[in-house]
Amino acid sequence: MSATAAPSLTQAVTGITAGAHVTGIHWLGGRAALALGDGVVLLAAPDGTVERVAAHPEGGILVAAGDGRRLVTGGDDGRVAVTAPDGTTETLATARGGAWIDALALHQDGAVAFAAGKRVIARDAKGRERTTEAPSTVRGLAFAPKGYRLALAHYNGATLWYPNLDATPEALAWKGSHIDVTWSPDGRFVVTTMQENALHGWRLQPDRGHMRMTGYPAKVRSISWSADGNWLATGGAEAAIVWPFDTKEGPTGKQPRECGVRTARVSRVAFHPKAPVLATAYEDGCILLIRFTDGSELLVRPAVKGSSVTALAWDRPGEHLAFGATDGEAGILTLPR
Repeated sequence: MSATAAPSLTQAVTGITAGAHVTGIHWLGGRAALALGDGVVLLAAPDGTVERVAAHPEGGILVAAGDGRRLVTGGDDGRVAVTAPDGTTETLATARGGAWIDALALHQDGAVAFAAGKRVIARDAKGRERTTEAPSTVRGLAFAPKGYRLALAHYNGATLWYPNLDATPEALAWKGSHIDVTWSPDGRFVVTTMQENALHGWRLQPDRGHMRMTGYPAKVRSISWSADGNWLATGGAEAAIVWPFDTKEGPTGKQPRECGVRTARVSRVAFHPKAPVLATAYEDGCILLIRFTDGSELLVRPAVKGSSVTALAWDRPGEHLAFGATDGEAGILTLPR
């Protein structure tokens, strides 16, 4: 089914004018927190009311992470800032020499990690800091789903680090520039996006085997795990490419599924937190909801010239989907009950 033929949910979307490039979205309670390129965090409610927070008054926001209780942002001002659901904001840390914050990660217990160049600082829930240096600039960070362990993405592979142990970090080698990194929800796989048009993965159990996922016409800028952890959806093509991870081999020897085929490339993907539904956004501004069981589509946003979608996020109950774009336009879909 094409986007133009898809049944529509466009009337259930509340438009929001963010006013600047939207670099990331995470939900804080009942409001969507939009991290903007001008340094502002915009707290937007589903009814369209907004509050602007000057989280980085001296710079722009480069990266953002959220856990439902706080939005943590890193900027080109060298600061790591925390914005609370009530709109208060404070500086959590400042990078040495004011270096740009390249990556952020949050742990479910309250810990936070950030990278500036090759240097990574992990601060646990009690405020204790540990530091490590990677072989090259760290572009991606992710905490393991269980335990206090970090994955770092950098040139020629990834590194696994236990910040609270004195053990030497473990290198996962693969030639090339690795950009973002994610753990599977069960902790069995680590997957990176790459500067070339591919993903690379490692099976941590049982054999440290490699998984190579190629064939993309463009770089993969967005990834999302299904609620059950059996599928990894990715952008970078003229459809959402979804890889199977439901066996111990992962996607090795298997073909991915393709969802939402259009003439524009997928820029962002976000699996629903409970249902087998994939939100898929495109570089031409279109957004579809795709039911994974049968591939049926619902139109959330039609194509909008010059409004490539750069951020997409469900709230925790799965009742609202927030999105933002390059031109500063945004919106919140409220699913009909």
